[in-house]
Amino acid sequence: MALSKIEWTESTWNPVTGCSKISSGCRHCYAERMAKRLKAMGQPNYANGFKVTLHPDVLDRPLSWNKPQMIFVNSMSDLFHREVPLSFILDIFDVMRKAHWHTFQILTKRSGRMARLNRRIDWPHNVWMGVTVESGRFISRIDDLRSTGAKTKFLSLEPLLGPISHINLRGINWVIVGGESGPGARIMDKDWVLDIRNQCINSETPFFFKQWGGVNKKLAGRVLEGRTWDQLPLTQSA
Repeated sequence: MALSKIEWTESTWNPVTGCSKISSGCRHCYAERMAKRLKAMGQPNYANGFKVTLHPDVLDRPLSWNKPQMIFVNSMSDLFHREVPLSFILDIFDVMRKAHWHTFQILTKRSGRMARLNRRIDWPHNVWMGVTVESGRFISRIDDLRSTGAKTKFLSLEPLLGPISHINLRGINWVIVGGESGPGARIMDKDWVLDIRNQCINSETPFFFKQWGGVNKKLAGRVLEGRTWDQLPLTQSA
């Protein structure tokens, strides 16, 4: 387990590491930068750098973590990457099902494969499945998510690279918005954020504003119109 600084989770679990770029939101991938740094430091799980690598030796670790917590699965990869075998994906779901006292959060940009594998997956109640949508160009990922049997569905609109108007939030339990951070960070327009927040308010969908981003994300902060937005899915209290 690694404690996480990501505002909407508590810890991370990476039975898979490594990925490849698939859309515009991947241009300044934080996980790629971190993987290269960890490889240079001699961290054995990153000997392959950012090449997709399975780590079966860490599969069972959540079962030994007794304290219930929110766990971001594969923060350093994409579970539905084509190089991750279905058998390994199902092994990960089996562990999450057994570790029923935790809440597991998964994000993918590869929503097409997720949708195709939906019938092969027995979706546990403690798994939150999300898709990343960085602009209106990729809004079809939301329909792919809606087609799955995931009990809790969420959107990560980060890095938000353009306006996303008229989002169909039917069946969506949570929306996260955030700007890009780090070297070369692209600017997020405040009006894009406010429009999405208002859509969430109108549809009674919990809204979480993660950050403004930028080269110095700590300086930019995460206050939106005088307050922080830390809403969580209603299923959190269910």
